This record gives sequence, structure tokens and C-alpha cells, in this order.
Amino acid sequence: MGLREFIKNSIVLFKLARKPSRNEFLLALRITLIGVGIIGTIAFIIRFVALAIQGV
Repeated sequence: MGLREFIKNSIVLFKLARKPSRNEFLLALRITLIGVGIIGTIAFIIRFVALAIQGV
């Protein structure tokens, strides 16, 4: 992909892009925070189990 084609594709992308509505933004934010919370909980449980096995 040459520079010219990249610029052309970028212009098309910017023409199609739009700002999300408030509801779309809040939904994406909620999904992201739930995902981070789930990953954090799993990491905490793994760390807790590892410490319990080591006996520290």
C-alpha cells in the first residue's frame, strides 16, 4: 500500500466516521468498565490463590 492509497483510504474513513451519540458512548463505557472489572477480579483471585498455596 503506497502513501497515496493510504491517504485516499484515510479520507474515505474520515468522511464515513461520525461522533457517537450519548447512549452509544455510555454503552461502550459501561462495557469497558465491566470488562476491566472482570479481568481485575480474575487477577485478584489468581493472586489470592497463589499466595494461599505458597503459605505467605
